[in-house]
Amino acid sequence: MTEIKGTRNRGQNVSLSTSTIPSYGEFEPGPRQASSPLTPDSPKQFLNHVDRGVYVIKDLSEDPGPFVDRLPYRTPTRPKEIRLSPCDNNILTTSPDNGRLTTPVQEQGQPESPHVFLSPVDKGIFVINSTFDSSQTSLSNNNNDANNDKKKNHAEKDKNSKKYVTNQNEATSAERKPPDRRQIYGVDENKERGNWTGRLDFLLSMLGYCVGLGNIWRFPYLCYRNGGGAFLLPFIIMMLLIGIPLFYLEAALGQFCSRGPTTCWEFAPLFKGLGIAMLIMSGLTSIYYNVLITWSVLYFFSSFTSDLPWSNCDNKWNTKDCTLKLPKVTCFGTEQKFANGTCYSNNVFKGIWNDAIFKNVTGRRRVSPTEEYWNNKFLSISSGIDDLGEPKYELALGLLFAWILCFLCLLKGIKTTGKVVYVTAIFPYIVLFILFFRGITLEGAGQGIYYYIVPNFERLLDAKVWRDAAVQIFYSMGPGWGGLIALASYNRFHNNVFRDSLVVSLGDCVTSIFGGFVIFSFLGHMASQMNVEVKDVVTNGAGLAFVVYPEAIQSLPLPTLWSILFFLMLITLGIDSQFAMLESVLTGIVDYFPGLRSKKTLVMLVISIVFYILGLPMTTPGGMYILQLMDHYVASWSLLIVGLTEVLVISYVYGINRYLKDLEIMLGRPPFLCWKICWMFVSPIIICIILLFAWVDYSPIQYGSYSYPEWAEALGWLMSFFSIIFIPIVMLYKINKEDEGKNAWEKVKLLCTPSREWGPALVRHRELVDYVDGFVQDPWVERGSHQYVNYGYDASMGSHTTTDVSRQSWASGYTQNSHVSYESAV
Repeated sequence: MTEIKGTRNRGQNVSLSTSTIPSYGEFEPGPRQASSPLTPDSPKQFLNHVDRGVYVIKDLSEDPGPFVDRLPYRTPTRPKEIRLSPCDNNILTTSPDNGRLTTPVQEQGQPESPHVFLSPVDKGIFVINSTFDSSQTSLSNNNNDANNDKKKNHAEKDKNSKKYVTNQNEATSAERKPPDRRQIYGVDENKERGNWTGRLDFLLSMLGYCVGLGNIWRFPYLCYRNGGGAFLLPFIIMMLLIGIPLFYLEAALGQFCSRGPTTCWEFAPLFKGLGIAMLIMSGLTSIYYNVLITWSVLYFFSSFTSDLPWSNCDNKWNTKDCTLKLPKVTCFGTEQKFANGTCYSNNVFKGIWNDAIFKNVTGRRRVSPTEEYWNNKFLSISSGIDDLGEPKYELALGLLFAWILCFLCLLKGIKTTGKVVYVTAIFPYIVLFILFFRGITLEGAGQGIYYYIVPNFERLLDAKVWRDAAVQIFYSMGPGWGGLIALASYNRFHNNVFRDSLVVSLGDCVTSIFGGFVIFSFLGHMASQMNVEVKDVVTNGAGLAFVVYPEAIQSLPLPTLWSILFFLMLITLGIDSQFAMLESVLTGIVDYFPGLRSKKTLVMLVISIVFYILGLPMTTPGGMYILQLMDHYVASWSLLIVGLTEVLVISYVYGINRYLKDLEIMLGRPPFLCWKICWMFVSPIIICIILLFAWVDYSPIQYGSYSYPEWAEALGWLMSFFSIIFIPIVMLYKINKEDEGKNAWEKVKLLCTPSREWGPALVRHRELVDYVDGFVQDPWVERGSHQYVNYGYDASMGSHTTTDVSRQSWASGYTQNSHVSYESAV
C-alpha cells in the first residue's frame, strides 16, 4: 500500500452503537414505526437508495401483487434451488418458502433495475453488505461472485470464529470489487446538496461560464493588436500549459469533495482564506458584470424600431461634429479646398476632404452617430469619476430587471440554472453562425478577416504578447474565481470531469477564434463603407459592442433584425457567466453556513438586493469610470496570486501524489504524468513570470484620453488587496485559534494536515480511499452519540433520538460485536 500522509487525529476512534437500530417487516419509501432493537445476534441491514441502484425489501408472502405492480421492473419467479446462508462468509441463505431472489430486468424508458431484490426478510439473520456487478443478470453470476468472495477471504477467517470481518481500510485494491461507476440522472446522489439533474447540465453550465462577453469583444482585439494569426500560437500554448491544467485542477477538486470554494480547503485548513478571496472576487465582478448585461438589455429593447435611434444625426443628443454632418468627401478642381480640411462647392459646405488636417487645425473630431448616442444619450457620461451625478432612471430600472432575471434563474440553485443553460449556452452559437455567414458575404469582409488572421511573427518576440495571451486565459477560462469549484461540486462523484474539462476548454478556445471571424468580417465592411482602414475602426471592450458593431450593422438590409440578434446574443453570453459567478457566491455562503441551505432562495434574494444597491453608482453619468476602475483592478494580478497559491498548495502542501490518487478513485484510471509536471512546475513558473511582467510593466489606468486621479488609483489598489488580504488574515486567525501544538511552527504543520472531514462527501465513496493511513470513513458519526437513526423515515426520528444529526446524506459504520457494515439512505 502506498504510504501517503494521513488525516489529522483529534481523538480515539469510536465504534458505532447499534443498540437502537430499527427493523422493519416492510421496507419501502414512507414513514415507518420503529420496532425490535437490533441485537448483536441478529444484524439486519436495509438499503433504500444507493448509487448502484434501488433496493427494495418487502414481505411478499401474503399479497405480492399490489406492491410488484408499483415497481419499475419485473420480478421473475423465485428459483426453487436457491439456498443462502447469512452466517457463512456473508452469503445469504433462505429456503424456497421464505422468499425469492430475483435478478434485474431492464425495461425501456425505466430507471436502472436493482442489482439484487430479496424478499421477504423472515425470521433469521440477513445481511446485504455489497452490491453485485452491474453486468450480472443471472443467478449463476451471483453465486460465482459469492464463491469468489469466499475464496478471497478464506485466509482471514479465524479458526474458532464464524464471524465475517470486513475492513476496507486494510483490504487491497485487488481484493475489493470494482466500484459501480454508473450515474443515475434524475435522482440526486447527494441528497443534502443536490446534483445536476441532466447529463448536459454541468457541461453547458461550464461552457456558458467560460464563454462570455470577453470572447466577443476582448479576444479579437488582442489577436489583432498582437500580431494577428501569430497571436494564436502563444494563446494555444498558454491554454495547454496554464488554462487546461488549472481548469482540470479546480473542477476535479470541487467534484471530489462536493464542496464550494469556501469549504473545499479542509485538506489544508491554513489556506481557507483562498476561498474567501475567490468569493470576494466573484462577488465584486458580478456587481459590475450585471451592468454590462443591463446595457445589452436596454440596447436590445431599443432595437425594436424601424429606425434605430443611433442611425442618424438629427436627434437632440447629436452635435455639430456628427459624421453625417461632416461627411468625408473628395474635393474636385472646381470646388474650394480650404487649409482646415474642409471642402466647399459654390460657397456651400460639402464635407471634409482631409480628416487629419481638420482635426489638427480646428481641434474637432468627427464622431459617429453611434458614439454620440452611446456617450450623450445612453450614458450621459460626465467629465470624470469625481463628477458622478444622479442615477439615470433608465439604467437603474434596467439594472433592476437584470437582477430580477438573475434571481429568478437562480431561484432553486442548480435545479433552475441547469435548465436555463440549455437556452443561454446554445443560443449564442446559433446567432454566431447566422452572423458569420452574413458577415462573410458583405463587401470588404475579406479585408477585415485579413487584418485578423494574417500573422506578424515579429510580434512573438515581444513579451507583452505572451503576457496578454496568459491573462486572456485566466479571464476566459475562469480558473481562480471559484466558479469552476462551485459548479463541479454538484457533480456525481464518478462523473468524467477530465473529459468535461477538455471539451469546455477546447470549446472556449474555438469560440474565441470563431467570434473573431464574425466581428472582423463586419469591421471590414464598416471600413469599406467609411473609406478608411480596418485599424481605424478597431477598438476594445464596451466600445466594440456598443459603438463599432451597431454602426457596422446599421448599413445592412434589415438592420433592426441584426441588431436584435446581436444584442440578444450578448445577453445570453453574459448571463451564463453571471449565473456561475453568483452560484459560486451562493454556494460559498451556504456551504460555510449549512443552516442556510434550506433558505437558499432567501439568501439569493438578499445577495441580489445588496449587489443591486452596490451597482447603482454605475448607473450615474460617472458610472462608466467606476466600471472601468473595477474591471481593471478587482481581478487582475490578484487573480494570478490566487491561482498560483492554489496550485502550489495542492501540489506541495496536500501532496501531488495523494491528489492524483484521489483523481484515480474518482475517474477509475490514474491521471497522465503530464498533469503532475504541469501542476508542480510548468504552471507555477509561468504564472510567476506573468506576475513579474504585470508589476514591471504597470501603468496607471486610463479610459480613452481620461486619466484617473490619484485617489481613484488608490481605491483601485484597495479593491485588489481587499480579496487577497484574507489569505494571510485567515492564516493568522487559524494559528491563533489552534489549541494543539507547542509553538507556531507545530500549529502550522497541524493546519497543513487534512482534517478528519476531508474527502468525498458520501461514505460509500470515502470507503474507496484505502491509500491513506488513518483515513476516517465516517467522521460525522463520531460527533453524535454514536447510534444509528434512519433519517429517511419520519417515525424513526421520533422514536430514536441522537445528540447530533449527521451533516451528510449517509450514516455508516461497523457494529461493535457482529462486525457487520450497514448503510442507510437519507
